[in-house]
Amino acid sequence: MSPAIDNVVRDLLAGGDTAGAATAAIRGYGPQVVRFLRSLLRDEDDAKDAFSRFAEVLWRSLPAFRGEASLRTWVFTLAWSSAHGLRREPWRRHGRRFATGEASAIAEEVRTRSAVRDERRRRQLDRLREALSLEDRSLLELRVDQELSWAEIAEVLSSVREVVQPAALAKRFERVKSRLAAMARDQGLLE
Repeated sequence: MSPAIDNVVRDLLAGGDTAGAATAAIRGYGPQVVRFLRSLLRDEDDAKDAFSRFAEVLWRSLPAFRGEASLRTWVFTLAWSSAHGLRREPWRRHGRRFATGEASAIAEEVRTRSAVRDERRRRQLDRLREALSLEDRSLLELRVDQELSWAEIAEVLSSVREVVQPAALAKRFERVKSRLAAMARDQGLLE
């Protein structure tokens, strides 16, 4: 699915249609990003705020996308930054919301369509994921739900100050899986 979205977005950008390219990127990757943000933030309002923030950043910055990473990796980097920024700056959650513009309207459309389907699944996993740190939830979501490679996840989670190595992520992932399995057994979710 992602190569098709990537090709559409690149073609629209090459043709000078930045609004169309941003719309295609948000609609194409939006449902995955919504699931990612809900899983990380575990609060519908926070996920909504982070998704709106993500959509606005994508809308503004897509024309500058250089293609050094896949579009999918870049999209999840923006989503991670939006979630991380929301957590770092909790006062933003209580501030004035964006005025509804094109990107916000599209973000709301994608978020609403995805809400009903994802709610059932989210409730079952929330109890287990609650005990994990934001970084561990991100690792789990990016690897399992979004199926990113270790190199892509390392790129998403790295910052200017700290470069994350793919091998270290793989080891950390194994520890997280073991911890989740033990928690699931303790809660009677696994036999």
